[in-house]
Amino acid sequence: MKKLINDPRKVAAEALEGLALAYPQYLRLVPNAQAVVRKDAPVAGKVGVLSGGGSGHEPMFAGFVGAGMADGSVAGNIFASPPPQPIVTAAKAIHGGAGVLFLYGNYSGDVLNFDMAAEMLEEEGIRTSTVRITDDVASAPPERHEERRGIAGDFFVIKVAGACAAREGSLAEVTAAAEEANRHTRSMGVALSSCIIPASGTPIFDLAEGDMEVGMGLHGEPGVERARLKSANEVAEELVRRILEDMPELANGDAAILVNGLGATPLAELFIVFRAAHAMLVRHGVTIRHSYVGNYATSLEMAGCSISLLRLNERLKPWLAAPAQTPALVQI
Repeated sequence: MKKLINDPRKVAAEALEGLALAYPQYLRLVPNAQAVVRKDAPVAGKVGVLSGGGSGHEPMFAGFVGAGMADGSVAGNIFASPPPQPIVTAAKAIHGGAGVLFLYGNYSGDVLNFDMAAEMLEEEGIRTSTVRITDDVASAPPERHEERRGIAGDFFVIKVAGACAAREGSLAEVTAAAEEANRHTRSMGVALSSCIIPASGTPIFDLAEGDMEVGMGLHGEPGVERARLKSANEVAEELVRRILEDMPELANGDAAILVNGLGATPLAELFIVFRAAHAMLVRHGVTIRHSYVGNYATSLEMAGCSISLLRLNERLKPWLAAPAQTPALVQI
């Protein structure tokens, strides 16, 4: 293992501290919580949007804290959920009197700890609501959509919820906006290599030379197929095909697309994947209104990518297009 780290047990905390030091114009650290909040938090009268989950997926989640997106983010250790008390502390730091919305990927540890934090906050008179993001089509069939895990599509849900909150939506309205974005978002990924958790020093799974795992999760969860590596065009078409099969109403409509790197894939390769995905979507009558390419939800140094598609309607369009000022997204 070759990594630019100090103590393997302190990677998450030191990375979060470095993020806050690098981008003080957007956010600040929350003492004793392994969390960050927007620099002007709490904003009086505004619904607080709190994201979070395990570290190792940077810039997700903390990189999307700032005006127009999340008000705060709490980080667990590498690939581990944050405990309830830091979630409570971060929620209090962004609570402006209108309640707090929890947004996170649908993983059992996150569900348990965020639910416990919600109960603790409710006991103190702070209203909360929760949207668990379920965009990964590889993780469960359509009839069990609520069991799916959240991957890079988290980005779209956080963007929509943050925009709705910025326009002074109520807690119920911001929650409904996040739920709508989640319902209309689908993602599918492919892994070309494993990653190494610093504390263990060993790969989290084995993948033979020349193989790829289609549908693998961000923590090394098994995908739907292990196959020989294909060309960028073939991979992109496979990922888009599976998404379109899961959400056929996307055809002949408007969409936003995210081609997301998992940490080790060069930007040039992501653009080649985008090129192929764009061509296939055009053939299906999809009009791409917004495009995002780069590292948005990574898995440490894993090689590979994912494609996320958000089906846009007249409610989602202005929220996605709204301004945002965060370390990982500046949208005017």
